[in-house]
Amino acid sequence: MRKLLYFYSFLYEKYMIVRLQEKTILNQFSDNKVMVLLGPRQTGKTTLALKIAKESALPYSIWNCDEADVQAAITNANNIKLQNLIGDKKLIVIDEAQRIENIGLTLKIIHDTIPGVKIIATGSSAFELADKINEPLTGRKWEYNIWPISFEEMVNHTDWFTEKKQLEDRLIYGYYPEVVNKPTERQDLLQSLGSSYLYKDILSWKNIKYPDRIGKLARALALQIGQQISYNELAQLTGMDKETVERYIDLLEKAFIVYRMYSFSRNVRNELKKNRKVYFYDNGLRNAIINNFKPLALRTDTGALWENWLMTERLKYLHYNKIYCSRYFWRTQAQQEIDYIEERDGQLFAFEFKWNVKAKGIISKTFTNNYPGSTGKIITPDNMEEFITSSSAKN
Repeated sequence: MRKLLYFYSFLYEKYMIVRLQEKTILNQFSDNKVMVLLGPRQTGKTTLALKIAKESALPYSIWNCDEADVQAAITNANNIKLQNLIGDKKLIVIDEAQRIENIGLTLKIIHDTIPGVKIIATGSSAFELADKINEPLTGRKWEYNIWPISFEEMVNHTDWFTEKKQLEDRLIYGYYPEVVNKPTERQDLLQSLGSSYLYKDILSWKNIKYPDRIGKLARALALQIGQQISYNELAQLTGMDKETVERYIDLLEKAFIVYRMYSFSRNVRNELKKNRKVYFYDNGLRNAIINNFKPLALRTDTGALWENWLMTERLKYLHYNKIYCSRYFWRTQAQQEIDYIEERDGQLFAFEFKWNVKAKGIISKTFTNNYPGSTGKIITPDNMEEFITSSSAKN
């Protein structure tokens, strides 16, 4: 276990990409709550948890729940056994906590009966960990999402001009930490992630009837980013029924592979009301799933990659800066559309995404006329920093 700790410490000290969530976590560190770090595999949750533990000045221990002996030791343990396991440590990092049966109750016991012990738990599958901790830890936890590295984090790590030069590369290979830090191995790393590793949690889910079709569904979704999806059409493509397709998309979402966006509808009679789009948390993973790492000049999906990248970078920006809003797209039966809409404090903000800075872009007058007070903006590579970074990131 110590070897694992030294390995992650070495990685952090070598690459030193500071995560934006670190400041938020440190600001709440003194609170008497369990800190839960959620996100995809290999996005740096363990590295961040160990860095915080190392710098806390508290005596700490790491419990790696992928290890069978750790699972056996803490599964359904009572407070006396947990106290013996903790010993004189004041901080416990519980890595891949979803591996432990009844982990929510275990965390509750430590929190409620062993005073003075801080807990940081990490998990890679929301459908396992969140379900296990939500009720037992009601009012006792802080949750933080740790996604692949953001554009702003890379700007802070290098500088704005250096990262801007990497934009085309990021649209193709994404932001998984190991992919960023090992560019000569990135295709192999992404193929490994895309082929089976990220499906590990999903395929172990007890109600999976067609495990071989999850990959087929993921490929179908990858080919439709930026487009409205039809559960019926996806069912025909994958050989599953509509309900199974919807359930499997939900599992892909809870495994931090994709996320859904829904259509906005209030005033216009022919607005599409029940449509949805699916985006990927990382462009590189998406491209690995369809096995396409061609440069942008040879692709037909550049616009879709740009839209997916902006959607996800905006998601990171909003979350890390605690900006709360509802997110939508907008389209009418007459094919009028807006790529992205945010509703914040009762005001609507509309955005169109254009990869070609010379391309003409407009915000639909039908939308602005029917939603007075709304604002609109075209986002291109020339002004993207105001959309996905804080004001200080470029300085």
